[in-house]
Amino acid sequence: MNNLGHTPLTVPNYSYVFDFEKNFDFWDTQMWFKDQFPNCFYYCGIYVALIFAGKHYMSNRPKYELRGMLILWSALLAIYSIFGFLRIMPGMFHVLRHHGFYHSICIPSHLTQDPVFGFWSWTFALSKLVEFGDTAFIVLRKQPLIFLHWYHHVTVLLYTWFSYAEATGNGKWFGLVNSFVHAWMYSYYALKAMRFNIPKWVAMFVTTLQLSQMVVGCILTASAYYYVHSAQVECHVTPLNIKLAMLMYLSYFILFARFFQQAYLSNKHINKIGKKD
Repeated sequence: MNNLGHTPLTVPNYSYVFDFEKNFDFWDTQMWFKDQFPNCFYYCGIYVALIFAGKHYMSNRPKYELRGMLILWSALLAIYSIFGFLRIMPGMFHVLRHHGFYHSICIPSHLTQDPVFGFWSWTFALSKLVEFGDTAFIVLRKQPLIFLHWYHHVTVLLYTWFSYAEATGNGKWFGLVNSFVHAWMYSYYALKAMRFNIPKWVAMFVTTLQLSQMVVGCILTASAYYYVHSAQVECHVTPLNIKLAMLMYLSYFILFARFFQQAYLSNKHINKIGKKD
């Protein structure tokens, strides 16, 4: 990282900081992600192979119910997302209030100087690998597995680990927004697995949140492009990262919009919302 990571940053006055947050060291975790990033491609290859092998294995077998495990899985991810959002939000508010929007997009000092923000950014990156487990429930319960689901999981893991290894300046935004959306999404999945009678508009609301996340992602990426290419100020977001992020978010928006149209607006409805981001 260049000296942007050492740009002075006032840290929020957190009401309480856990010991595991105090002891967080960004430099060690960044080195680990740099070393491990090439392995992401192996993880993704194994993941996709297991998906289709699992679908083949289950083709002539009765589905597994797994309701209790699904409730626990979704509830734990919901709790993690809620807690992560609540821990990251004060740091983001502080950055915006005291340092401005440019700092929130271009300066990665939240990783190096704010251990709370840094710790939850680290766990956010790790969680993208854990979330591969979502797909196991779809395959074993013989639910429809759409392209959007596994494409999203693969590309999010690759991009998130790549960005963490680069200490991308606007990565703080992506973690915050995604944690907010996942808090709603996994809470919905948990309640659905508990067989609560949830109105259809709630599912529409969750998908709308997901679509909104893609719009926000495009805006944040466009902001980074502006600072790098037009304003020509120092910005710790590489041109390659900008291209990858814009391609990723645009493709997600198209796929989620198509899903929304098929699930809620067409005559041929998808009865169950697939587990996806």
